[in-house]
Amino acid sequence: MLRVPTTTGTADAPDAADAADDGTTSPRATGAADRGTTHLRVADKAPAGPAPAEPEAERPAAPPAPDAPPDSARDPLELLAALTNRPPPPPTPWRTAVRRFKIWTPLVLLLLIVLAVVQSVRPLPEPVLDLTAAESYAFEGDMPEVPWPAAGQATLSVAGLGTFGSSGEQEPIPIASVAKVMTAYVILRDHPIEGDGTGAEITVDQLAEDEAALSEQNESTVVVRAGSTITQEEALQAIMIASANNVARLLARWDAGSEEAFVEKMNEAAAELGMDDTTYTDPSGLMAETVSTSEDQTRLAQAVMEYPVFRDIVILPEYTDSLGVTHPNWNHLVPLGGVVGIKTGTTTAAGGNLMFAARQEVGGTSQLIVGAVLGQPPHPSDNSILTGARESGRALMTFAQEQLRAETVLAAGDVVGEVDDGLGGRTPVTVTEDVQAVGWPGLEVGIELNGGDEGVPSSADAGAEVGQLTVGDGPGQVVVPLALEEALAEPGFSARLTRIG
Repeated sequence: MLRVPTTTGTADAPDAADAADDGTTSPRATGAADRGTTHLRVADKAPAGPAPAEPEAERPAAPPAPDAPPDSARDPLELLAALTNRPPPPPTPWRTAVRRFKIWTPLVLLLLIVLAVVQSVRPLPEPVLDLTAAESYAFEGDMPEVPWPAAGQATLSVAGLGTFGSSGEQEPIPIASVAKVMTAYVILRDHPIEGDGTGAEITVDQLAEDEAALSEQNESTVVVRAGSTITQEEALQAIMIASANNVARLLARWDAGSEEAFVEKMNEAAAELGMDDTTYTDPSGLMAETVSTSEDQTRLAQAVMEYPVFRDIVILPEYTDSLGVTHPNWNHLVPLGGVVGIKTGTTTAAGGNLMFAARQEVGGTSQLIVGAVLGQPPHPSDNSILTGARESGRALMTFAQEQLRAETVLAAGDVVGEVDDGLGGRTPVTVTEDVQAVGWPGLEVGIELNGGDEGVPSSADAGAEVGQLTVGDGPGQVVVPLALEEALAEPGFSARLTRIG
């Protein structure tokens, strides 16, 4: 029994019901007023029966299991069950499928929307022309027999079309003044002359004046005055028409600072042109160690004839220098019979040499015939190696002119290709006029499609020109416009949406 002091007064007695619930009989308090205290019995043990439940709001949450996954990784239905104190429904294939559908469908739809937007705004591929016609055309017949020189070596070609072949063993041999063609090529490549201009002003040094006297030693030179200036055009005329060795060396010093440095540039240019059997040792060709082959010199002939100022110079039968002296062209074949150059070269060691070029009009085109003859012996008519080289070259040029012919390859309106928009769309294109190929029996020429200067359009009306068809290559190729057979439109939304790559 525990005694609890109270304030003076009468304490309420516990009622009968409380006593009954307690399982004990509480004696009536007597003399409470006299003693000023009240006696309270405390049960020795917990009352029988279930204890009253605590309010749910105040019940502490059970700690998570040690190996329970974080809420972010738990199934949404399990989280919902945990929050509502309800167990998740038992898994079934149907509920699993529905749950996955609800989770993944929005993600897939979002991905499809993003993909559609990206595909629709991606830049379109550049349209291109594809050839559907034959890639080449072969002229019927066998290759005609070429009148090759009996000695030395020779090569005959038509720029952009092909070659008639070569004769003789293609071994490097001295080429004499034909080497000046490479000197002119390097000068024009590094110091181009535009339009009707005459090029840079070149100051004549004392060495060039002194070397003019070498003409007394059977070396080709022209008189120049130290301290004066000559134009670049006059210097090129001097080396290509008068074959002036002293001016060739002057050009080398002017361009590269020394003849040795210029010779390095000559050999570098030869390598770039694929002249694998050529070696230059001086800018004039006087040295016997400057060697090449007819095939290599024909490559150079085609390259150098691309310069308009060079073509204008080598076709001249003569020129007059700044001192008023007129110099005849050593190549007496120009401009007779369509011959347009290029350069002779003769020495005792080299024999007679000629790099040549001629023109022939055929099929509405101007074809450029180029070639070279090297190591020619004296001609029976005058026992001259120069005559021997000129006559051998003349025979080859005349033969090529006679063999060239034009044949109709395609008729106007023929479908020859299509515009490919890069996404599966193809629009046919046709030639707007008859197409002729230029060649000779046994020759096969290539056929190509090319876009215009601004490329192939992405959309255009039917009949609009979208490019050209070319037959052959180089300055003599045949070019015919291409037109759309039907309207060309940009790819639609479905094509954009389904594009790959």
